[in-house]
Amino acid sequence: MIVILGPTASGKTRLAARLTKEMGSEIISADSRQVYRGMDKGTGKDLKDYIVDGEAIPYHLIDIVDPDYEFNVFEYQRRFFRCFFEICSRGVIPVMVGGTGLYIESVITGYRMTEVPENYVLRQELEKEDMQALTRRLLLLDHTVHNTTDLLDRKRLIRAIEIREFTKLHYRENKNKLPVITPLIIGVRWERSILRQRITSRLENRLRAGMIEEVKKLKESGIAWDKLDFFGLEYRYVGFYLQGKLNYNDMFQKLNTRIHQFAKKQETWFRRMEKRGIEIKWINGDDYNSIKEIVERLIK
Repeated sequence: MIVILGPTASGKTRLAARLTKEMGSEIISADSRQVYRGMDKGTGKDLKDYIVDGEAIPYHLIDIVDPDYEFNVFEYQRRFFRCFFEICSRGVIPVMVGGTGLYIESVITGYRMTEVPENYVLRQELEKEDMQALTRRLLLLDHTVHNTTDLLDRKRLIRAIEIREFTKLHYRENKNKLPVITPLIIGVRWERSILRQRITSRLENRLRAGMIEEVKKLKESGIAWDKLDFFGLEYRYVGFYLQGKLNYNDMFQKLNTRIHQFAKKQETWFRRMEKRGIEIKWINGDDYNSIKEIVERLIK
């Protein structure tokens, strides 16, 4: 699999689409918000980027659920592998593109995740125990507990026990389900000041293209303000503007600053991936020829 990653506004989708066309391939998106229908401007879902020289590039995991659906990394991983196997079965090399580091890592490092149903019998039993007894039970099941918040909140503590009890019972059947993927990962990197200009320009264009109207439409469809806040920066700050908590200029300035900070966090995640031994071949800006050379060397 080929992976093209980068921070927001880096132009990775356009580069990936061009490569995909030349390879006769298909794109699998790795964006945690573009899975939602009706959320286009705020998520940067530039679908026109998937049209190259008048040809529509096949893409997957975009516009697959409604905004009221609780999507998560477990479901992303499950849906990804479904697409991956189907594309590979036709002799095609998939191209993953996105900036959600968690989603990318969940696939290329094979996060072991199991869908754990609620165990009502176990929960009734645990409800009778005090916090000290629950903590002892969890530590007996897993003495390497690293999320200390599980030990402080009763609801989280019971859920943690429930998950570990289920994992213990179903360990063997879930042990070897994930395929081993050897990806070629290409990162798109810009000089800091240029990336800042690209982010600001892109935000201005998205606002002109109707991002405020999109958020208003989502609210009118029944999506609560706190849910819109959950969807990320654009929906949060435009929501503040629509509620009268910020004027337009303050909304723009604060949102612009937060997106710059978000891009830094994305780059920090990618650096952390490299520290964990994941090789990323970086290109500068929109240097498509460099991507093509890297891929051609791999295929040869």
